[in-house]
Amino acid sequence: MLDYDVVIIGGTITGIYAAITATKLQGRVALIEPSPTEINTVISPIFDNTQGFHHNQIINQIANFVEQIHHKQKFGIYQDNDNSDEISVKFKEAKKYADYVVSNQLAKYEPAVLATLGIDVIFGEGKFVDRPQLAFVVKGRHLRSRTYLLATPSQPIIPAIPGLISTGFIIPKKIQQLSKLPETLAIIGGNPSGIEIAQSFSRLGTKVIIVVKSSHILGKEDSEAAFLVQAQLEAEGIRILTQTEVSQVRKIDDKKWILVGNEAIEIDEILLAAGNKPNLENFNLESVGVKFNSHKLLLNEKLQTSNSRIYGCGDLIGGYSFPHIANYEAQIAIKNILYLPIFSVNYSGIPWAIFSEPKLARVGLTEQQARQRYGENVLVFRQNFKNIDQAQILSQTTGFCKIVGHRNGKILGVSIVGNQASEIIHIMALAIRQGIKIEAIAELPHIWPTISEINAQTATGWLRQKQKQNKIVKDWLENLFHWRRSL
Repeated sequence: MLDYDVVIIGGTITGIYAAITATKLQGRVALIEPSPTEINTVISPIFDNTQGFHHNQIINQIANFVEQIHHKQKFGIYQDNDNSDEISVKFKEAKKYADYVVSNQLAKYEPAVLATLGIDVIFGEGKFVDRPQLAFVVKGRHLRSRTYLLATPSQPIIPAIPGLISTGFIIPKKIQQLSKLPETLAIIGGNPSGIEIAQSFSRLGTKVIIVVKSSHILGKEDSEAAFLVQAQLEAEGIRILTQTEVSQVRKIDDKKWILVGNEAIEIDEILLAAGNKPNLENFNLESVGVKFNSHKLLLNEKLQTSNSRIYGCGDLIGGYSFPHIANYEAQIAIKNILYLPIFSVNYSGIPWAIFSEPKLARVGLTEQQARQRYGENVLVFRQNFKNIDQAQILSQTTGFCKIVGHRNGKILGVSIVGNQASEIIHIMALAIRQGIKIEAIAELPHIWPTISEINAQTATGWLRQKQKQNKIVKDWLENLFHWRRSL
């Protein structure tokens, strides 16, 4: 007899989400969490692998607030006894606030709470065995289940830079471990989390340098959108070295140094944001027929591994580490696990956002990807935020909305850079997911004044551009109007 319907090998919020989802669907669930290595008095050690992302967003919000204060005078706001425009941020107090918020956010995921939901939370390291039957072994206990779900945290890709490991570095997931705000920070890599942290710390007073191999940051995004974010970062004083690599890292007299080209740069901290890879070596997966490579777990569209009883989701799949995408994958995997394996993942209508300022949000294909796939059938139109009344009111006019569409009106992709991009992208994502065409977006009356008006204006502009390129329709309309005026 089997012990469980699903055993979830976790260590992530996604694993916990999957366990809660399975329990609500009447499944019997065991959640395997790694043994805590150190006790955090503020936050349960169950979240050692995930809490940094929560802290990043809170620190980002604090930094944005500081930036708004710096520009208060353009709104006619002055301090009565303003002897100085200087603003100081006490990093320890900001961290205390972040700890407080995160502890509230994660309280619902405490082991005791999960136990009341019927989830067996088991702490310990484990591995798969195939004899006498397929099982996951934790501290000598064989957990036999109909299926298993891998939802473990990834580990950072560490470039082979001489001296990097011995000198020491931090990763975005561990940003809360900083005891003080560094005066100088070097970021190796241009992944979203690194870009967000770069801007946040720069606005809090840190001198930041970013080093990337590619021609621009955020290499997976629409190049026009990525370059605009990069230009804003550079305008704020962040130094960005593109098509460049750190060739050496050293520690001299308690100071860290990085060698970039022929330049040696002294810094206080190094942040590694070069991507992640799965951490699967200790689970004995080969013995149970599960295939993976150094960059991702090999899965089919139903999220099954090469062993159909073992599923995977989240960071193990590769790509950006976005929690909402990982949770979507977990939801699909759990439905296949508890019911029948007939549900497939569909990434075409899932949006994501990078919380820089301006924010960058995207859904679907980039312009380059669309042209490679559909060629001359692709039409592109962009509308600038400066043409949106609410953007003018907020003095947030940097950015644009770009619709990449097929000539038949199908939305292939949307990239938005600008204020509230992470919010207004959702209607475009729903349109792609439900097959709603561009014309419907243009015809939807949007509330005035709102930033989301940019969706309708961009859609309307796309339709006008399509009409102008159709010579037959254009000539017919001109003849029609000429005939009517002549009556």
